[in-house]
Amino acid sequence: MEWMQGLDAGWVTATQGLGRPAQLTALGNGVVPQQAAHALRLLAPPFPRCPRCAGG
Repeated sequence: MEWMQGLDAGWVTATQGLGRPAQLTALGNGVVPQQAAHALRLLAPPFPRCPRCAGG
């Protein structure tokens, strides 16, 4: 399931002592990094440049 979320192989499955059910729970509750980045681009307003900070 890691590859479907765009994560590196072993991101969760290589964790010592974590059984298959716990791995699936961790991955199922995770946030897909690409989806989170896209949501931030859509929802976060661009920061206007501060005239005082920009020297103008």
